[in-house]
Amino acid sequence: MNQKVALQYLKNAGCPADLVANGQEALEAVQRYPYKLVLMDVQMPVMDGLQTARLIRKAQAAQEPGFAREIRIVAMTANAMAGDRELCLAAGMDDYVAKPLTPAGVKAVLDKYYVLPATSNS
Repeated sequence: MNQKVALQYLKNAGCPADLVANGQEALEAVQRYPYKLVLMDVQMPVMDGLQTARLIRKAQAAQEPGFAREIRIVAMTANAMAGDRELCLAAGMDDYVAKPLTPAGVKAVLDKYYVLPATSNS
């Protein structure tokens, strides 16, 4: 449910977005498409967000084909307890946002890490 809410917030903000079901799919998607920003759920089936972020950063460091040089990864987590932010950062994530997500929270992430495409007024 949180993924669908985040997807809608992103679309409402004019940000193109994709949705995957688990960490393995996220890893494959990042390799296929040069995303600038990834909102990564920490708790996912198959492979959690922390492990997925570690593998993305490892692939980037090894300059594996398909992995963009610069990807911002922001964790989405229900765990907003002491030490959780540090776990996310240690896994290679750039930041984290607590769930439940809000439009203001998603906007803050976009303002900090993503430049929305310019819209044409013609």
